[in-house]
Amino acid sequence: MRALIFSMLDGTWVSVEIFFLTLIFSVPLAVVFCAARMSKFFPLQKAAQFFLLLIRGTPLMLQLICVYFIPGLLFKWTFDRFVAAIIALSVNYAAYFAEIYRGGFESVPQGQREAAKVLGYSKAQTFVFIIIPQVVKRIIPAMGNEVITLVKDTALVQVIGVVELLHVAQSASNRVFSTVPLFVAGAFYFIMNGIVSWAFASLEKKLSYYK
Repeated sequence: MRALIFSMLDGTWVSVEIFFLTLIFSVPLAVVFCAARMSKFFPLQKAAQFFLLLIRGTPLMLQLICVYFIPGLLFKWTFDRFVAAIIALSVNYAAYFAEIYRGGFESVPQGQREAAKVLGYSKAQTFVFIIIPQVVKRIIPAMGNEVITLVKDTALVQVIGVVELLHVAQSASNRVFSTVPLFVAGAFYFIMNGIVSWAFASLEKKLSYYK
């Protein structure tokens, strides 16, 4: 039992690494996607719209398989399994985050920009001091939901052979002919999601003080 717990802790650490690396890369990448989606240059806007639809409209598992196997078929080389997992997850979540960002920006009334202009704010000052604080406050609940989903989606990387928490649990379950390891893995995911939920709830509460 002790060996099982330690192996599952190792698997949990891999899941945590995937989680944080995906966030680190997807959050800024989403800014790029959002800027392209909101661009006034029509071809770029439509290309970004199609790309985001493609990413959001296809299964993440399929994207993982494509990122890992297609380079080998086309160029005779492949990404490391872990790297392929991070790339696929980052692009996938950046697409969802980009749409959340866009919704946040479009929810800020145009009157806010006009009022800032009357008060003598430059476009940069308006964006940094007026628009961004309101956008951040408005997108926190939706971002929290997506990040919670990301915790669970780290389990999908096992499709390309990355040994994370659920992979370890399934292997142990098959080895000992018991579902206990799967329930233990479920408890680990529950704890991780509990931490994420608490963090976003705390952030949302702090931001609620700012009008």
